[in-house]
Amino acid sequence: MSGSFSVQYTDAAVVGAGVLGCFAARALAALDIRVTVLEQREDVCTGITRANTGIIYTGCDNRPGSLKARMCVEASRSFDGLCRDLGVRFDRCGSLMLAFGPRAENVLRKKMGFGRANGVEGLRILGRDEVLAMEPRISSEVTAALYAPGTGTIDPWELGIAAYENAKANGVDFRFGQRLVRMEREAGGFLLETDEERIHARTVINCAGLSSDAVREMLEIPAVRIFPTAADYIVLDDTLRGFVKHVIFHEPEEKGKGLTLVPTVDGTLLVGATEREVPAGSRGGTDREGLQALSGLCAKVVPGLPLSEQIRNFSALRPNPYHVVEKGGVWVPADRSVNDFTILSEEGLISLIGIKTPGLGCAEQLGRHCAALAAGFLGNPGPNPRFDPMRRAPVRLHGMPEDARAGVISRDPDYGRIVCLCGDVSLGEIKDAVRRGAVTLDGVKRRTGAGMGRCQSARCMKAVMETLAEGQRIPVEDVMKDGAGSYVLEK
Repeated sequence: MSGSFSVQYTDAAVVGAGVLGCFAARALAALDIRVTVLEQREDVCTGITRANTGIIYTGCDNRPGSLKARMCVEASRSFDGLCRDLGVRFDRCGSLMLAFGPRAENVLRKKMGFGRANGVEGLRILGRDEVLAMEPRISSEVTAALYAPGTGTIDPWELGIAAYENAKANGVDFRFGQRLVRMEREAGGFLLETDEERIHARTVINCAGLSSDAVREMLEIPAVRIFPTAADYIVLDDTLRGFVKHVIFHEPEEKGKGLTLVPTVDGTLLVGATEREVPAGSRGGTDREGLQALSGLCAKVVPGLPLSEQIRNFSALRPNPYHVVEKGGVWVPADRSVNDFTILSEEGLISLIGIKTPGLGCAEQLGRHCAALAAGFLGNPGPNPRFDPMRRAPVRLHGMPEDARAGVISRDPDYGRIVCLCGDVSLGEIKDAVRRGAVTLDGVKRRTGAGMGRCQSARCMKAVMETLAEGQRIPVEDVMKDGAGSYVLEK
């Protein structure tokens, strides 16, 4: 190995800075140890953190007795407190799972049974008239619904970024642009080699998302592998705020994936999500047939939904884990996809592989679980006496009372200059996002919402780019949209 590498020493290394890695880091920060996070991208939460609908589930979808069920119920009950600590918006709006016939009604009854066995409170099966009284824009063909008042929605990026900021404030060392290329065991722990440095760690938590199976297999034979699927989503403008008041799940009468409608905390309406196989060599992108399928489901479930209010559509990859077996020198799926959380722990290497729904809502519980395993390998160190679970939320002008808004502007006039008209985002908010770690246009967008509105950054891009350039002391031509090489201006 090259002698030009810098050498670092840490007690616990976390590989991957998505929402799971950030919460694992936050949980480790509560211990009196050194913690380092390696992330190959330039920012946090750039991977599969975005591949979800931002729903915080109650636990009625999970089989009783499973780790998922236990964590999901615990997470749902404690989520208000977590969001208060981290300064994250959370709307416990409740959900309706709709049935349009006897097959779906049977599914609803099964899920209510799961929920009650898991200790979920407030579940009820509603008849057609009750459903339409709560959501009059639902198709009158609806026959029943499972009402779960504890369901809520958040912004996935907001949650992950908050965990990152809190972990960093508590001493966690985040190292960006560090792609793990090799890992080996050594006396007392592990040697991790990235493109730029070597890190000696006593324990490793592998939260590498779609690459988590490959990271584990640097040291272990395959056990669980990820076979990604793709999902398509449609975002409708905030002019439709209040069109539906609850998260809407559609349980189809025929087998297949139904529709989900999510009234987001930003006021937009998220429509999703399809599930489709990823062709070999595919570079992603939305699927025309998938988007058409979503439109067809909307016409069936909410026939008056004006899809003309669409402001964007997007696709994302989601992890789909399978146990694997070797056949003829090739590792192939052994059975159906793994339904419970997969946490593999081997002599100090702790791997989260293919964590999918409800992984977002359970991120804090998963992080604490992994930190407890890591603490065992480290000899159960004591608590960090300086650990502070609280995080100061950034100023968000949109929706702020006028007197409070005026006070903010009087202290910093940059908050009086609105840069993103669609989202009511000020220059002060954008500058604060850059100070907090945004280094790309999408990094600013994820933190402030600038560029997410109807014009999709057509009016605010120039000002955001100039602010990023100034904050990083680089030419504006070097500002990137989202990751290495994604330059906006021709160089």
